Amino acid sequence: MKPNRRKPVAEINVVPYIDVMLVLLVIFMITAPLITAGVNVDLPQADADPISANDDPPLIASIDASGNYYLSLGVNPDQALEPEELVALVAKHRETNPKAMIYINADKAVSHGSVVLLMSLLQKQAGVANVGIMTDPTG
Repeated sequence: MKPNRRKPVAEINVVPYIDVMLVLLVIFMITAPLITAGVNVDLPQADADPISANDDPPLIASIDASGNYYLSLGVNPDQALEPEELVALVAKHRETNPKAMIYINADKAVSHGSVVLLMSLLQKQAGVANVGIMTDPTG
């Protein structure tokens, strides 16, 4: 009689890996909408048309109530920048994407001078001809 020998199984069971991936997918799907990007500002209200979703994503330069400047581009968009640094980043981005729209997202408590300063720097140093100003829609 022959001894009953079993061959070793050389297969990897991938079912547990698929289960883990599905759980991670569900976690990311739930948490992704909760993550908000950008600077929290209180926008002034105005009757204006919304930005078209079909356009390329715009650059958003933000000015918070304390007068700090931010840009929605780069590794750390929540880091305050000097106006000159912000304009240099916009100019660098416009080298690769010259049609990118630039919007200013300024808190309603910010002085008019801060917004005008940023608009002037964007025009003179970054060559931006058109700058949009973001508002909250009226109710």
